[in-house]
Amino acid sequence: MRRPAKLNVQLILITAAILLVPAVLSACPVCYGAPDSPMTKSSNNAIGFLLGVIGFVQIGFIAMFWSFWRRAKAMRRLRESFRLVDGGAAH
Repeated sequence: MRRPAKLNVQLILITAAILLVPAVLSACPVCYGAPDSPMTKSSNNAIGFLLGVIGFVQIGFIAMFWSFWRRAKAMRRLRESFRLVDGGAAH
């Protein structure tokens, strides 16, 4: 199956732009900067904070599903505790 000519031209232009612009491929100043600079320290703190937020949200989801599981288990026990009485409206 052949690609359309327009898609081929777009692919060639994108590849050429990426290869001809080395600034796009280089790392940011934080990645290759001094490890003791304030910018590097603040970036590390920001990464730690964001990882903490992600962990907090995941713990919240775990707690929510655990709560659902406990409630379903309690409802199942409650349903099983009822007995069917012989007789009733049908007899």
